[in-house]
Amino acid sequence: MLDETVFRSDDVPAAERFDYWAEILGRTHAPMELRSDHADDFRACQRVVDLGAVTVWSATYLPLVFRRTPKLIRQSDPEAYHLALVVRGTGAGAWAHRETEYQPYDLFLNSSSLPADVRSSGATVTTVALELPKTMVSLPRDVARRIVGVPVSGREGMGALLARFLTQITDDTTPYQPADGPRLGVVLADLTAALFAHLLEAGDCLPPETHRQTLILRIQAFIREHLHDPQLTPAAIAASHHISTSYLHRLFRDEDATVAAWIRRLRLEAAHRELTDPALRAVPIHAIATRWGFPRATDFSRAYRAAYGTTPREQRHEALRGQE
Repeated sequence: MLDETVFRSDDVPAAERFDYWAEILGRTHAPMELRSDHADDFRACQRVVDLGAVTVWSATYLPLVFRRTPKLIRQSDPEAYHLALVVRGTGAGAWAHRETEYQPYDLFLNSSSLPADVRSSGATVTTVALELPKTMVSLPRDVARRIVGVPVSGREGMGALLARFLTQITDDTTPYQPADGPRLGVVLADLTAALFAHLLEAGDCLPPETHRQTLILRIQAFIREHLHDPQLTPAAIAASHHISTSYLHRLFRDEDATVAAWIRRLRLEAAHRELTDPALRAVPIHAIATRWGFPRATDFSRAYRAAYGTTPREQRHEALRGQE
């Protein structure tokens, strides 16, 4: 099964439960101010599933008011997107730019970098949430601000795809191995990027100038999907999206890497996951390198050492030794 951690309020004395829940949420999501009419005898439970860089968690709790203030953001910002599927109960979120109400099977989109007041209501509230580092879905700050709080249904379209994936993982983690976690995290990052691109293309929540960022998200998803392809080059990517290679490079000018460097980084990350996966210990290193676009062993070793400070062979040996 996947690595997971479970918290139950009944595991601590009643007088400590509310403060402990605030601490748990601070570690799982981000530090927040909490208020509740049930603080004197608070009831909650949470399951946190480790998917590498991505975290998924389900929680059932008594109604709360969550407040993420500018001061808390200055003190601690994990730089993450937060997506939550409302399973039971209702809620509402208020930001400087938007107020949104939520019903069961709505998706709640938030950013750890934005002040927000979020309230939940009902006899009990159940949510399934996703914590995703912003580095896995690149969006300019102004675009991210406009996406936050946009109403998204978890019953249809892109929202339903993401909702089903989240609930399937949290309903039962036993069919998976711990090594599947990072792979599932990558899938969730891609689904989130696809959802953001869908919202951008819808055009009713974002200004026309953000269509450029939509194209970048589509291109990034295309690159992830075709990482195995040895013909994945800037020219091929540009042709597939009916743009010039020079325009493709301009699109990535404000990103954290050039197109070629972005491809190389993703390929190295994929190779790293496989080298450290005990289930793939019998797969030759050169086969992993070739599968991820490094047909020459010397090129792969040099690039891997530059990225991770060790050779592929040493990395595998260290990972396998840790499993003994």
